[in-house]
Amino acid sequence: AQQLPGQAIKLTKDSKIRRVVLCSGKVYYDLYEEREKRGINDIYLLRVEQLYPFPAKALITELSRFRNAEMVWCQEEPKNMGAWSFIDPYLEWVLAHIDAKHQRVRYTGRPAAASPATGLMSKHLAQLAALLEDALGE
Repeated sequence: AQQLPGQAIKLTKDSKIRRVVLCSGKVYYDLYEEREKRGINDIYLLRVEQLYPFPAKALITELSRFRNAEMVWCQEEPKNMGAWSFIDPYLEWVLAHIDAKHQRVRYTGRPAAASPATGLMSKHLAQLAALLEDALGE
């Protein structure tokens, strides 16, 4: 997890992390800000900025710390766009390799759409709030 300047991440110990939210790009900052605002300390945010070649060894090392946690992929793009369809089978392979409790990664983000943008700021903000709740909520 990347620590933002001037802010301290005070997460619980690895064995108590209930969810790991993997993401790529600017949605990390939305997730980080919302997690801090809610005072959540048992959700680990992990940025995956290199998608190809897939960083299997690095993810095995990092995710093996959280074998019992739920794994979530969060993206701002619609489900049929962005990295989800590419990264899903690779993440499942990593989870099988580390013998994770949850063998599937759960998708959180916008539903599939024909356009990458909603066209309305109010709808965009509503969809962003929904994906943040899905990724960080109970």
